[in-house]
Amino acid sequence: MSDSPAAHVTVLLHEAVDALVIDPDGFYIDGTFGRGGHSQLILERLSPQGRLLAIDKDPQAVATGREKFARDERFEIAQGSFTQLEELVAERGRSGEVAGVLVDLGVSSPQLDEAQRGFSFMQDGPLDMRMDTTQGQSAADWISTAKDTELAKILKEYGEEKFAKRIARAIVTAREETPIVRTLQLAKIIADAHPSWEVGKHPATRSFLAIRLFINKELEDLRDLLEQITGALKPGGRLVAISFHSLEDRIVKRFMRDKAKGDNLPRNVPVLESQLNKTLRIIGKATKPSDQEIAINVRSRSAVMRVAEKL
Repeated sequence: MSDSPAAHVTVLLHEAVDALVIDPDGFYIDGTFGRGGHSQLILERLSPQGRLLAIDKDPQAVATGREKFARDERFEIAQGSFTQLEELVAERGRSGEVAGVLVDLGVSSPQLDEAQRGFSFMQDGPLDMRMDTTQGQSAADWISTAKDTELAKILKEYGEEKFAKRIARAIVTAREETPIVRTLQLAKIIADAHPSWEVGKHPATRSFLAIRLFINKELEDLRDLLEQITGALKPGGRLVAISFHSLEDRIVKRFMRDKAKGDNLPRNVPVLESQLNKTLRIIGKATKPSDQEIAINVRSRSAVMRVAEKL
């Protein structure tokens, strides 16, 4: 991937759209537009009657979408979070009529590759990390005031960082001398504090991931979206979710499993299978990128796609 929209490589492109678009006349939602790779292929699969609503927090992504598909009347893009799904669908009179929802979680390559966005520990830039830079607290703002216990909690829970306490103490000590406002500044503090470097992985990887997830409320937003899915989809409508790390995938997997299982009743309660209020059916097994895709796009290596269909 690169920071050029034309060169942007969309992860699991054909697999996702093949699983999603089963009704060419349907109303679909791309909940994470990014640079429009999935949206473009979805539109190619839709009939003149089909419609696609794209959503993205990032103003730059929204601007790209409006320019890229300006002449396609089937396409519409809204700036905001996919947690507004229920509201956006209701505004268009489509509640319970959505044929499919696609979410490609995480950050896009343009966001990672543009140093000014503050997501990368490999390039120097302002320590921001917000997907929507027009609102909310930046990473620098949060780090400047968070207690060491809060820092450690976030690094451990969101980044699964084993040395969270040690890194948190190092951050607090460093900020007492000078404000932490640059990405490489924070990356060096973390690297110097990290006692066990993994081969092929920057020691700041987990910490940067944790801070990004926290700043953008990504896991909370995912849970919020999933609770809205069954109300938005029509019977036979599909949810396609692409995750990039274990925390996201675990949330998606458990949600689909629970909705496919139905009511969690004691083992000996005499109820029929049809009385369990199952709302989803899991479609196939988890899909991962091919070796060929990973060779072309190394950032796809951790992707996992799961699909479910509303009963």
